[in-house]
Amino acid sequence: MRQPDPHTAPRSANPRRVFVLGGTGTIGKATVDALVQRGHEVICFVRPRAGGDPTRGLPAGVDVRLGDVTDPASLARDGFRGERFDALVSCLASRTGVPRDAWAIDHQAHVDALAAAQAAGVTQMVLLSAICVQKPLLGFQQAKLAFEKTLIDSGVDYSIVRPTAFFKSLSGQLDRLRQGKPFLLFGDGTLTACKPISDADLGAYIAECLDDDSRRNRILPIGGPGDAITPRQQGDYLFHILGQEPKFRQVPVAMLDIIIAVLATLGRVSPGLRDKAELARIGRYYATESMLVLDPATGRYDADATPSAGQETLFDFYDRLVRGEAHVERGEHAVF
Repeated sequence: MRQPDPHTAPRSANPRRVFVLGGTGTIGKATVDALVQRGHEVICFVRPRAGGDPTRGLPAGVDVRLGDVTDPASLARDGFRGERFDALVSCLASRTGVPRDAWAIDHQAHVDALAAAQAAGVTQMVLLSAICVQKPLLGFQQAKLAFEKTLIDSGVDYSIVRPTAFFKSLSGQLDRLRQGKPFLLFGDGTLTACKPISDADLGAYIAECLDDDSRRNRILPIGGPGDAITPRQQGDYLFHILGQEPKFRQVPVAMLDIIIAVLATLGRVSPGLRDKAELARIGRYYATESMLVLDPATGRYDADATPSAGQETLFDFYDRLVRGEAHVERGEHAVF
C-alpha cells in the first residue's frame, strides 16, 4: 500500500490561527503539515538551536518563534506576543520520561502554555498524550494524566489524543537483522500487542480534531489500520521481506526485574543510576503491557475496542523501510 498523500486533505471550512508546541518532532512535523494543508495559520514555538535551519524544515508559511517552553515569561513574550489565537495544539513530550523531565514538560510546561493560550483567546486545545496513561505505573504517565485533568477542568474545548504505538519505536531491530543477528523478544513475543499508527495518519487525525465536533471534549484512543500485531509477528514479517530464516532470541522479563533492582539500589546514591532505573522500568512496561484500550471491568487489553484511523499499516512501512524509501530517526526516544 502506498503512503497516504497528505495533499489530498480537505481544506478546513473554518481556518484558524493555531499555536503549536512540539512541532519539530516526528509527530509534530506531520501534524504541522496536516494543519497547513487544511488552510490553518500555524505558529510554532520551538527552543533555540545553535546553527542549522531556524525553520527546522517546517513547511513554508509557518511562523517559527524561538523561546523556552519551561519559562512562562518566554511563552508570553516570545510565543504569544500579546496576539490573539484560536487554538492550541501540543505534540510536546519530555525527552527521557524520567520524573523530573516529565513533570517539567508533560505537566508544568503544558499548564503554563494553557494559561497563556487562554489569555490569548484560545478556546480549543488538541493534546497528544499516550494510551499507556490508562494504566499509570510510571512517573511520566502520572505527569501526563495530571495535565489531562487540568485541561479537562479548564473550560477550554479539548481533544486528548492517545495513540497506541509509533512506527519508529517498532523499527529499531531492522539493522540487527540485516547484520544476521536475531530478533530480540521479551518472553515468547506474544505477551503484548499494539495497533501502531504512522506519523502522517496520526498528524492528520490530530489536525482533524479542530473541525470534527464529535471529537470535542473527549479522550480519544487511536491506532492505525489492521489487526493488532505482536512483537513475534513483527519479527516474522521483517525476516520474510528480508528473505531470511527467522531467528529469535528470547529475553526473560525476570532479567529486566534484576536490572531494575540493581539500578534502583545503586540509584540511592547516584542520580544518574536512579534515572537509568526509571528508564529500565519504562522498558519493562512496554515489554509487558499492550498498547491497546484497557477494559477497566476485566483489566484486559481489547484490540476490538481500540479504534483505527488512517491508511498505512506497520507492514506497509516495513516494506518501504527495507526498500530504502523511508528511514527512522529514533534518537532520544529509542527507549520507547
